[in-house]
Amino acid sequence: MRAGAGSLAGPGASNLFLNQIPAGGVCYPWTASTELNYNMKTTLALLAAVTLTASAFAVEIGKPAPDFTGTDINGKTVKLSDYQGRIVVIESYNSDCPYCHNQYQSGATQDLQKQLGEKGVVWLMVNSVNPKNSSHRTPAQAQQEWTALKIAAAAWIDDSSGAIGHLYDMKTTPHVFVVNKDGTLVYDGAMDDHPDPVHDPRTARNYVREAVDALLAGKPVAVTETKPYGCAVHY
Repeated sequence: MRAGAGSLAGPGASNLFLNQIPAGGVCYPWTASTELNYNMKTTLALLAAVTLTASAFAVEIGKPAPDFTGTDINGKTVKLSDYQGRIVVIESYNSDCPYCHNQYQSGATQDLQKQLGEKGVVWLMVNSVNPKNSSHRTPAQAQQEWTALKIAAAAWIDDSSGAIGHLYDMKTTPHVFVVNKDGTLVYDGAMDDHPDPVHDPRTARNYVREAVDALLAGKPVAVTETKPYGCAVHY
């Protein structure tokens, strides 16, 4: 059969068939070996594309924190870039998670939110729980929880779409990020160094407090990354 003549049967389409035609113009039949080779190349190409896509959106210490726009539980629009010039703490939140619950039931996180807030730090809670999950909070439920727990953050963002959570690759609740005044990410990881749901957070080494205190003192953050612990985010 001449190159370009007739049609190709089987799994390969015409473009794939043409790819088998060497410079001399002689084509080879589509065989099981040819298909396996093509499928392997396609798989490798897709894996490479996924890797590049993931790395393109992954947050990175020392790089600008990805900007985002969300809506808080009071219907107010919250945009990260609006806080340029201020230190921002971003926390992945779900109080039904025992690890997150422990931080708030003890009152330790609310105290930290209040103390840092008095120093001009903005604390943004991000709840990325899927609406179909039992841990999802409607705005009304979230407002009740805010009042009951005496939360002192700047805002609770309803991220039920998971957009912000995926943007920051939030893995657990809690998972915390600290952004400095020029918008650079300077901390990514756990709230503290006690990865269990029963400890007293006030006796633990709090990485968020340390990072913010360093920034306020004009010093570099000593610990920039730790492994976040808690429950998986219910996207």
